[in-house]
Amino acid sequence: MTDFLLEKSWIIPLYGLIGAIVTLPWSLGIIRQTGPRPAAYFNIFMTLLAFIHGSIIFNLIWTRETQQYVFHWLQVADLDLTLSIELSPVSFGALELITGISLLVQIYALGYMEKDWSLARFFALMGFFEAALAGLALSDSLLLSYCLLEALTLSTYLLVGFWYAQPLVVTAARDAFLTKRVGDIALLMGIVALSNYGEGLSFSELDTWVKGHQLDPSVAALLGLALIAGPIGKCAQFPLNLWLDEAMEGPNPAGIMRNSIVVSAGAYVLIKLEPATTLSPISADALILIGTVTAIGTSLMAIAQIDIKRALSHSTSAHIGLVFIAVGLRQVDIAFLLLFSHAIAKALLFMSAGSVILTSNNQNVSEMGGLWSRMPATGMSFVVGAAGLIGFAPLGMFWTYQRWFSGSWDVDWWLLLLVMFVNTFSAINLTRLFRIIFLGEPQVKTRRAPESPWLMAVPMVALMVVTLIATSAPIQWPLWLSPNTPLPLDQPELINQYAVPLLIASGALGCVIGSTISVRQAWSRSSNFAVRFVQDLLAYDFYVDKLYEVTVVAAVSAFSKFTSWIDRYVVDGAVNLVSLATIFSSNALKYNVSGQSQFYLATIVIGVGLLLWSMLHGQWSIVTNYWSSIM
Repeated sequence: MTDFLLEKSWIIPLYGLIGAIVTLPWSLGIIRQTGPRPAAYFNIFMTLLAFIHGSIIFNLIWTRETQQYVFHWLQVADLDLTLSIELSPVSFGALELITGISLLVQIYALGYMEKDWSLARFFALMGFFEAALAGLALSDSLLLSYCLLEALTLSTYLLVGFWYAQPLVVTAARDAFLTKRVGDIALLMGIVALSNYGEGLSFSELDTWVKGHQLDPSVAALLGLALIAGPIGKCAQFPLNLWLDEAMEGPNPAGIMRNSIVVSAGAYVLIKLEPATTLSPISADALILIGTVTAIGTSLMAIAQIDIKRALSHSTSAHIGLVFIAVGLRQVDIAFLLLFSHAIAKALLFMSAGSVILTSNNQNVSEMGGLWSRMPATGMSFVVGAAGLIGFAPLGMFWTYQRWFSGSWDVDWWLLLLVMFVNTFSAINLTRLFRIIFLGEPQVKTRRAPESPWLMAVPMVALMVVTLIATSAPIQWPLWLSPNTPLPLDQPELINQYAVPLLIASGALGCVIGSTISVRQAWSRSSNFAVRFVQDLLAYDFYVDKLYEVTVVAAVSAFSKFTSWIDRYVVDGAVNLVSLATIFSSNALKYNVSGQSQFYLATIVIGVGLLLWSMLHGQWSIVTNYWSSIM
């Protein structure tokens, strides 16, 4: 039985797709008598099957060699397009993370969206969403992964724009889709270039391909930059980072998946592309630079937000920035651990945030307070999620940082200072949110806020237990991905000796600072000009959207107006000139119609003669000049 399940492992991504298809009669309104809940039950059942099937294979494949299943999709002449999947602990570990969180989120969504009139449509989109993510986890083919990334972009657009009657939702969905398309187009160019150098490339062959090909430095740099463009968009990294906080206009259950799994999926593709993206020092340095700018910038943005979901979404971009840095340094195992630790903790934080939003009908933290005594399960979930994200011993991010700076990896002081900066501001942001939301005096919108319903509380508590158990011990797995196996140093450098204490101290410092920050609606903006300027600069994301308006948007608008003028007055003018000439000439010729064949024949002979003269006139002048030179 286990061998059969192993052979049919490629169908696991299809479970979510089947669930989405089964829900269509309810989402399209064909079945109305039963209400939309059966559609949700079908989708949850298919996700449960995917999780069980994946768990069996994950336990089975743990001690086996990595296997590939190759499907020949198109064979024409010398062209052989293959779709392959990889059976390895890495791929099935990612699959279990996706299906496990998706299962909890869908149960959570039953309570969160209980009164939504389009519940069935939401679960149909979630099934499609899950199918794309699960396929991406197992894919070993560049072509298949790109197609799944496009499906992920489409599903993100549909989920962000779920409440399409609201103008802000429509704008957010459009911006998210177009921002991701910028990265996807560049990624497609990189994949086409790779296929030109090595036919049928897969992720597992990239390392061998890189070692066997010597590319021109400029070509290698352009190839690496093109390949990292797609993950930049998917992971909300600078300069394509603004879509993630705008996407918070969509339903919170989809936001949980987006901030924990979707950004991780983009970074997962980046990890698998690492041999090609770090082929050139320029692309490797670009990864480090982009990750650094994003980590610093979004950490600062987060502490100035008063929308709870936007504050958490900026934190997502900051931590994924650390993943980009790890990949740029070719320390991809650390990148994988960062993804794993962040995904679980951030999903729990968003579940807690959604619980607060549902019971208070509010996302503005300046109007919250005193919820700890009224929502203990929600408050405890927020505490555990925050502790797991800021490197609090002995939770997951602490062990990831400990392994990163243990002396086995080549690190420098700038990296330690950067991680401390992100950890400090993450602690400030999360402590600030906890203090404002759960402590203090109750506000108008939180005085009678009850605990969330059991359909939301059960997944939240379950994920809290998973966070405490699954990440509360150092993850002991072999180095599956790194091209260079780190060796422990006999005498660790000074940075490795003091790194972990400094990281713990940075988290504690952030908690102390965050506990002193108060936000109230009456004085949310300071009257001091300098303070207000910094506050607005951070709250409005360094005005990057305004910068886009005066640069990229203005350039595209000006170019479109110019091309419109060319089309209207040059192209259309030439066409209209030809048509007018035809009309006038035909009107003139109609008076020459005599009915005599001799006149028609003479007209044809004269016309052909003029045509031949115009064609041969240039050639005759050349012959004449040549003859004159001879004579």
